[in-house]
Amino acid sequence: MDKKYYTSERSQQIVISLLKAHGIKKVIASPGTTNITFVGSIQNDPWFEIYSSVDERSAAYLACGLAAESGEPVVLSCTGATASRNYMPGLTEAFYRKLPIIAITATQGNHKIGHNIAQVIDRRSVPNDIVKLSVDIPVTRTADDEWYCTIQVNNAILETKRHGGGPVHINLATTYSRDFTVKEIPSVRVINRILNNDLFPELPKGRIAVFIASHKSWTAEETQALDAFCAANNAVVFCDHTSGYYGKYRVQFALVAGQLQYHSDLLSVDLLIHIGEVSGDYYSLNVKTKQTWRVSEDGEIRDTFKNLRYVFEMCEIDFFKYYTQKEDIQHIEYLNDCKNEYQKVIEKIPELPFSNVWIAQKVSGLLPKNSVLHLGILNTLRSWNFFETPVSVRTFCNVGGFGIDGGLSTLVGASFSNPNKLYFGILGDLAFFYDMNVLGNHHLRNNVRIMLINNGRGTEFTNFDHLGYTFGKDADRYIAAAGHYGNKSASLVKHYVEDLGFEYLSASDKVCFEKCIKHFFSYEISQKPIFFEVFTDSVDESNAEKMIRSAVYTEKDLVLSKLKSGIKSVVGENNVQKIKHLMK
Repeated sequence: MDKKYYTSERSQQIVISLLKAHGIKKVIASPGTTNITFVGSIQNDPWFEIYSSVDERSAAYLACGLAAESGEPVVLSCTGATASRNYMPGLTEAFYRKLPIIAITATQGNHKIGHNIAQVIDRRSVPNDIVKLSVDIPVTRTADDEWYCTIQVNNAILETKRHGGGPVHINLATTYSRDFTVKEIPSVRVINRILNNDLFPELPKGRIAVFIASHKSWTAEETQALDAFCAANNAVVFCDHTSGYYGKYRVQFALVAGQLQYHSDLLSVDLLIHIGEVSGDYYSLNVKTKQTWRVSEDGEIRDTFKNLRYVFEMCEIDFFKYYTQKEDIQHIEYLNDCKNEYQKVIEKIPELPFSNVWIAQKVSGLLPKNSVLHLGILNTLRSWNFFETPVSVRTFCNVGGFGIDGGLSTLVGASFSNPNKLYFGILGDLAFFYDMNVLGNHHLRNNVRIMLINNGRGTEFTNFDHLGYTFGKDADRYIAAAGHYGNKSASLVKHYVEDLGFEYLSASDKVCFEKCIKHFFSYEISQKPIFFEVFTDSVDESNAEKMIRSAVYTEKDLVLSKLKSGIKSVVGENNVQKIKHLMK
């Protein structure tokens, strides 16, 4: 008989590798077929300390005793069918005693549930008091599958000791592979959670950046802590208009990151520190980093950049203060490089067509001091992320749920907070008409100013780089939903908002627009709320975005861009994606 090593099934390998990486070696295995690829792999690995139990109910209680006495996590392994049901009494005991038990139940896969297939039961829902976390690990076939499984298994293992610890469940799919010839398991990324009292890892040598997605309002102390960290470690802070940080090391880098024929080396870092929640700055998300550290009080695994190494479950001030060595020298070299790069691109921007991007370029610096700006998703947010606003202006966008349905209401709700402050809102026509009812709210005051960019459709779906663009004019029928809401009527919105007590302004070209902006952005609160309807064309919108994203280029990047375009034109987009998949 051939000597057995590890199974060829990658999902099983991921689980085995991460158990070892997290120092887990004790296993109580019950007999079965569906869990052979797991048990058959570990029984020849001297790392594991394995015990056998035919009765799964007894196995779970054995695990309770072993975990409590040894102080170490204990793994349970069982086959499919009803075997896992017998774990419930023991897991209930473990739950209330906070014992670190990992129940790995073998399965043929959730896709077989409900089809009268032998030994397939539904484990997708578990009682509230048998495990802290239940994860499903499907068969791994693609790079995305591997990423997902890696995150889920790390998450489950870490949960066994989080907030006092307790049992977890891993539902592990198998294909019953008979191939046990793998002598060495390929490496799997380990994620660790760091608490305040833990031993902190050393900062890696090299370039460091902080990435802030949407973030709650910053206190002066929080800003000072981040500034001091950057000064000590020659770091910068990549921000967008939802980041909320306006300290010395802020860099608004979407304009550079979004260039089509130029890649900035400044976007390559050795460590990226990730804070905040969801980001609408899609371009800066392309920062190249060797590893990411996530800092958040929730302690959850958020692997936005797909190379998360540590999660620091603590407040950001504690993190930044720990890694700040007091020095007389304040490093600004990386900051200056980023600012110079940004300015270089700004100076190369050509004259843009009348569009959302042109408007952002023209007026981003005109917002009154201490005012508040709310931006619509996605075209407006992207356009404004190319440019800085005055430091005293706070900016927001509904990137949490990332829907168009409540931007106007969010703006109006915010304006209730301070009647002596100006609140600006800029959004597209679909977002406006979706949420227009709020303008009839009788609490609305004259501190609100709204700019509607009306191009008669969801222009996002007709931009040159959007999938909808490949449909040409057919995109207008359903994808971009063109022609609704008066089809750019010159009077519909005017009558509506004037009847609700607004002062109405409008513009259809640059000349008319420039005549209105002084009044719209005036510092004094006016007698009425102001509504400014700006009519643009979707072709101009698309061209403007393409032009600003083609402002700078290197010959090398230009050649590569043309080469990619040529390959796509010859083999087709679908085949390009297939080739990428094969290369992975």
